[in-house]
Amino acid sequence: MTEINPPRGAVGILVNPSSGRDVRRLAARAQQQTLEAKRNQVARIAVGVAAAGARKVMVMRDPMRAATAALEPIGVDLEVEVLDVEACLRPADTQEAARQMRARGCGAIVVLGGDGTNRVIADVWPDAPLVPISTGTNNVFPSLVEATMAGAAAGLVASERLALRDVADQAKVIRVEAQGRKTLGLIDAVRLEGDHAGNRMPFAPEMLRDVILTRAEPAAIGMSPIGGLLLPCRAEDDFGVHVICTDHSGGGRALLAPISPGLYRTVHVEEIRKIALGEVFEIRGPGVLAFDGDREITLPAGEPVRLQIVRDGPQVLNVDRALRQAALEGLYLNRGTFKDSHGGAPGCC
Repeated sequence: MTEINPPRGAVGILVNPSSGRDVRRLAARAQQQTLEAKRNQVARIAVGVAAAGARKVMVMRDPMRAATAALEPIGVDLEVEVLDVEACLRPADTQEAARQMRARGCGAIVVLGGDGTNRVIADVWPDAPLVPISTGTNNVFPSLVEATMAGAAAGLVASERLALRDVADQAKVIRVEAQGRKTLGLIDAVRLEGDHAGNRMPFAPEMLRDVILTRAEPAAIGMSPIGGLLLPCRAEDDFGVHVICTDHSGGGRALLAPISPGLYRTVHVEEIRKIALGEVFEIRGPGVLAFDGDREITLPAGEPVRLQIVRDGPQVLNVDRALRQAALEGLYLNRGTFKDSHGGAPGCC
């Protein structure tokens, strides 16, 4: 039965202003993501949230006003809470905003960013309810979903008109312990030799040594297809993949893989194997550890790294499933209309 006055929940909207605009585009053919395009997506998300029955959105204030500028003229019945985390375009800004959204009881977060953006959220809110929209370079975790419908799915969950458990799937993650530090990868953890922490260019194939994947997707870009073109592994599969690579002089099978948009390179694969969920295993330095594209930890020779793939990551909302469930329950019937700043559209008041 349709609820006339659904509970009022809050939806977070987290935008990475830098995603889709980094230096990796100089070495590939990835499409640029402009700030104006992101602001348009934020506005559409907000409209979807309001139409779904939620009444509040939370956004982070950032120097480029990626979200706040979009919501000033939105013209729908939504309370907007702006979180000031003194942002200066660091991953820590996104993490602090996610912490505050969690503390304020945010029911779902729509994320505009890539694998790395979603990873830093998961690092501080491991089972966060996310609708990840792809705006980065090499994206596997987020998807190309229409922003209005992403907002609608998030709003239906945040307003408690749909139960999260019915419309979301829990993601696999790679739990990593190295040098006394615990961190994670949502899609991949990679060891490279001859590289350095902080490098933002695409990975050089001859530097790859270990590629650990929660998802090995043959139709993806980046590290995932290095496993996916040999041993496919989907989000729903209860295993991961470990690819051991060598440089060109070390032999191995030559695999042509799309490591960035419009950029194929040959990767030499020495071995590939399945990793069972919960299996604990080690790799060793030397090299640099990268997680979802970000090179972070420098390893001396022989330094051990402990890894485990487990299904305890973010709760990823399935937009299609949520809207189908809403249709079956008649949640958009008898809702009235609202006027937005572009002249009006059917929805809720």
